[in-house]
Amino acid sequence: MSEFSSDIYTEPTPIDVNTLDNLGPLAPMAGIWKGERGLDIKPKADGPRKQAYVERIELQPIDPVTNGPQLFYGLRYLIIINKPGQAKTYHEQVGYWLWEPATSTVIQTLGIPRGQIAMASAVVAPDAKEFELVARLESDTYGIRSNPFLEYGFKTVEYRIKVTINDDGTWGYEEDTVMMIRGQEEPFHHVDRNLLFKVSEPLPNPQASGIPA
Repeated sequence: MSEFSSDIYTEPTPIDVNTLDNLGPLAPMAGIWKGERGLDIKPKADGPRKQAYVERIELQPIDPVTNGPQLFYGLRYLIIINKPGQAKTYHEQVGYWLWEPATSTVIQTLGIPRGQIAMASAVVAPDAKEFELVARLESDTYGIRSNPFLEYGFKTVEYRIKVTINDDGTWGYEEDTVMMIRGQEEPFHHVDRNLLFKVSEPLPNPQASGIPA
């Protein structure tokens, strides 16, 4: 039996258009952030290598989104990561953090310009200060898709991100991207972690400024 209603078209009413008041556990993440002490443990031919990095993350509220009766509030994000002292982008990532109040579900979608996308999820309490999302290659919903070369040489089989919201207003994450690397029998855990400090407050949809809901 399906967990969903047979009515897949009717949207919920009323809908509060103030996203910043309806982000559940994602609310403390809204804004623009910088991290100065990132650590990347990445695969190389001669074994794991550690790389320090700095990053800037912009997380801006989007207007409420509906799929028929399903309702999401969320944050659009852009991540730019550099090696210390270098202008060239080391890593770039875009996507959405989404909160579904009806099911207490958090979703992260991500896309990177290596030809790879993923969507991770978890059921999370609305006031949670720590939560972990997971995506798996074999999943038809919260899964991972890669271009043919990455699938051949660096097959990503699982992605996890653990978020910790701190009392001092900072937040941090630890990611574990599990890969089966060609020529290696054991999975490789590509780990990234950082602590983020707020540099600017979030901005609601600029087109809606001064326009009644």
